[in-house]
Amino acid sequence: MTYSLIWLPNVLKNAGLKVALVPGWQNRGHGDVGPIFGVICHHTGTAKSGNMPSLDTLLNGRPDLTGPLAQLGLGRDGTYYVLAAGKCNHAGQGSWKEKTSGNTNFIGIEAENGGRKSDSWPDIQMDAYCRGVAAILKHVGRSADFCAGHKEYALPAGRKPDPLFDMVAFRNNVAAIIDGSAPAPKLIPSIEPSGKARPTLRRGATGSLVKQLQEKIGINQDGDFGSKTEAAMREFQRDHNLIPDGIVGPKTWEILDSIS
Repeated sequence: MTYSLIWLPNVLKNAGLKVALVPGWQNRGHGDVGPIFGVICHHTGTAKSGNMPSLDTLLNGRPDLTGPLAQLGLGRDGTYYVLAAGKCNHAGQGSWKEKTSGNTNFIGIEAENGGRKSDSWPDIQMDAYCRGVAAILKHVGRSADFCAGHKEYALPAGRKPDPLFDMVAFRNNVAAIIDGSAPAPKLIPSIEPSGKARPTLRRGATGSLVKQLQEKIGINQDGDFGSKTEAAMREFQRDHNLIPDGIVGPKTWEILDSIS
């Protein structure tokens, strides 16, 4: 069956965020959710490098806990991976705003981070974290106060440390986005503002322009901008000091044009 949170991708996309749909997400979950009161923020706690190395674990779970473990995974490049539209095992025992049914009534976001004080949070990831939470809370008609860190929700107190960042400051940022006082996000133009006027390409695009960029970065030219092309594009962007988001916008096109 299709579960209730099928609105998640559009709410995130309408906030200007990058969204990747994980196949089967509409029907994935431990049954359906109930009314959504808020969001619980997590970090993955993996020491692995890469954009979203915890994706498989979030989908399939751990030996002690069956997946899915969250509705959303947030990559280091600010991409939201939509994992499930149903209930997920992300909260456990706890309480926030007198609500104790975290798995049923809160959306879980697992952000990729090693969970150590020395692990940085990329600006693009933190901005997406705040904007994604704000978009969800605005959609369900709740204030920023209904965003909790797992460390704040979990009982007994101290049972969970995640996320390590300051949740009060995080909620203040979320509140500013909800009330419109935060600066607008810097969005990638949908088309080059001058020159060849090529469209911005991302996962899901097809056609001759995709073949052109695949040729430039030295991968199979099938004209399908899938996961392999996205991964190769991220690597290309890292090598050329661009934000490795896998999106081919004006700045990436400019670098691609310099390659003979």
